[in-house]
Amino acid sequence: MENLEEILMDEKQTADSLQELKSWLFRENIRLMTASAELEEKQERFEQEKEQFKEEMKELSRKMSAEQKRIRQDNRLVSEKLEIIKDGFQKLDMDRRRLDREWARLMAEKEIMEERGLYDNYPETSAFFHGVKSLMTLKKRYKDLTKIFHPDNLAGDTEVIQRINREYEQLKREYEQFRQA
Repeated sequence: MENLEEILMDEKQTADSLQELKSWLFRENIRLMTASAELEEKQERFEQEKEQFKEEMKELSRKMSAEQKRIRQDNRLVSEKLEIIKDGFQKLDMDRRRLDREWARLMAEKEIMEERGLYDNYPETSAFFHGVKSLMTLKKRYKDLTKIFHPDNLAGDTEVIQRINREYEQLKREYEQFRQA
């Protein structure tokens, strides 16, 4: 009987162990199913994030491409503007050199006139042409005076304009003679 009691106790322990094992398997099965569901959910979120990331990358790529195109256009425009500025500076330099040559020529002409005593001793016969030292300024002064004293103007006077004409012709002849000398 002792054997039987032992066997019954063994069976009871085995049944308890079996019940415990079933309970543990049930809990483990629930845990695995929950973990599996979480894993599937995470995998689904990962796929969604992956697709969203791809779309963002495409959009950024389009924006970057457009920005690179704009930068290339800006660089081209800057290069064109730089070329225009370089051309402008070259033209300015050529003009400066031309003006320097002209200035040197005029200074040489002035020296020649001073050596011959024509520059400072230029004859002046009236206040109309006072300070005139070249043919060009003589012509300019004559035009200005004829505009002012023309008989058709309010300040105009026939006698004054005739006197201006006579003096202009005389000074013009004298200046041309000085230049030829």
